Amino acid sequence: MNNLFANIPRDLPEELCETLARSDAVRIERIVSRGHASPDDFWYDQEQDEWVLLVQGAARLAFADGDEVRLGAGDWLLIPAHRKHRVAWTDPEAETVWLAVHYSPQ
Repeated sequence: MNNLFANIPRDLPEELCETLARSDAVRIERIVSRGHASPDDFWYDQEQDEWVLLVQGAARLAFADGDEVRLGAGDWLLIPAHRKHRVAWTDPEAETVWLAVHYSPQ
């Protein structure tokens, strides 16, 4: 038995990203942030679609087209492949726990 909230280090100098399961078609990750954000000049530009669920905490995602989305616990969204995005902000006072599912576009 595994738990999404287990084994979160007290000290998180960098965002923690762990692959929980994977196949040729899909990758499931747990991401833990505590005040982390992407560098201002950095954009994720991924080959796969990404479905992301914010399980705990709070965050803001910024998109290269100028959109920005605020996420709270239970919020999820689909980021299509090659939609450039970055983590603009995560709560510095508590863990922000994400569940990300990456899969090939249809």
